[in-house]
Amino acid sequence: MAVCGLGKPRFLICLGFEKQVGFEMIDSFAQSQGIEMNTVHCKAIFGQGFVGDTPVFLAKPQTYMNLSGESTGPLAAYYKLPLNRVLVFHDDMNLPCGVLRLHDRGGHGSHNGLKSVIYHFRGNKEFPRLRIGIGRPPGQMDPKAFLLQRFNATAQGRIDVTLQEGIDVLKLLLSKGLTESGRRFNTEQKYKHIRLQTLPT
Repeated sequence: MAVCGLGKPRFLICLGFEKQVGFEMIDSFAQSQGIEMNTVHCKAIFGQGFVGDTPVFLAKPQTYMNLSGESTGPLAAYYKLPLNRVLVFHDDMNLPCGVLRLHDRGGHGSHNGLKSVIYHFRGNKEFPRLRIGIGRPPGQMDPKAFLLQRFNATAQGRIDVTLQEGIDVLKLLLSKGLTESGRRFNTEQKYKHIRLQTLPT
């Protein structure tokens, strides 16, 4: 999850789910910006630093996925952040593997992690989120089993590209704000979505 805003975002949090793509995104971003994830705060592995002149906090909640709000809610409260400065990273089976989407708000989409975050934000859904596509389970595979298995080589290759795209959009968001960065980025990802949705993983 990442705390960001329409102006100058200043707090990033990662919400990692079963496949841990959210955590991978935070780790990649932290490494690219020289931010060390070396403390524990509000049930999360935590780091802070700067992207340009913008102060940024990063966190990886260590609760069970469906209790992620127990970390996220207290973090936002501790730093007295408005929720439009909280960007939530999460994996999404409704997007093809390797496709990203940046939204300024939304529901939980039956995602237990997001349900927990919304609950601990007192029902408020007005926080941005970065959806990270992992694709649907093949054939009749149980979605829970799919979430617990490792990516195959093709899917992992797409995720590796996606991590770099995520770093780029976060830097853009921090410099240009959510509205402009979302418009640019989602247009690019729309064409990627069309290209990837019919390809096997």
